[in-house]
Amino acid sequence: MAINADAQELAALRSLSANIGRDPHLTQAAGGNTSLKAGDTLWIKASGTWLKDALAEDIMVPVAIRPLLRAVEQRDPAADQPQGFAIEALNARKLRPSIETTVHALMPQRVVLHVHCVDTISLAVQTDCEAQIAKRLDGLEWAYVPYRRPGLPLAQGIAERLRPGVDVLILANHGLVVAAETVAGAEALLRRVTGLLARPPRKVAPNLVALTALIGHTGYRLPADVEAHAAAIDPESCRMASGGSLYPDHVIFLGQGSVVARPGEDVMRVTERCGSAPVA
Repeated sequence: MAINADAQELAALRSLSANIGRDPHLTQAAGGNTSLKAGDTLWIKASGTWLKDALAEDIMVPVAIRPLLRAVEQRDPAADQPQGFAIEALNARKLRPSIETTVHALMPQRVVLHVHCVDTISLAVQTDCEAQIAKRLDGLEWAYVPYRRPGLPLAQGIAERLRPGVDVLILANHGLVVAAETVAGAEALLRRVTGLLARPPRKVAPNLVALTALIGHTGYRLPADVEAHAAAIDPESCRMASGGSLYPDHVIFLGQGSVVARPGEDVMRVTERCGSAPVA
């Protein structure tokens, strides 16, 4: 286990991780990950765990940095299986490192935060993302990474774009990475970058009475979060949602694409057309 200063930073990272995990505008479900380098060991959030649980549960797993970086440099497929680099003597719960462990290992800074920031993704899915980001992050050391599959391909994409001094990564169709030498520094940078990338959402008021009538006795219910309606009832948002999956977590948690009811269709008719019930 990390000792002295490393232990203090790891405790601080767990606290910050929990705060990040409780903010749905930064992470959703088991998405996102955080890490701390302590000597030759990388402590990173385990696969399948939730950042919001960082204080209540032991969600950090130790990984040997040097052999993992060597595997990335050699384009070794083993880098796509980070559990092979976990330090089992320190991994009592036998946790599996995140598939994005290589992202954290490549960043030279001690503390790395990777989030699926909604504001960042809203820019990162656009064809002119790089130009849009350049206007907002002028003066910061950042790099844009075109979309690659999470794992070794993404690590290779980052390695191609990384240059000395870069502490912010914009991952196309994916999310945001910030890095610093301390947890406090990483948190401050995260707040600064997300503030610069913030965009006001379009205000759309749902007709809850009409939507409830459409549900009928199907067993479905309206989402508790009123913001969730915007993707369906805002014409531009609906157009984008029906166009396919825009980022990895969409596929992981909701499957490919989105099911959109046609005018006049209720849940039963949508189910008949699709051949299966939409994800509830």
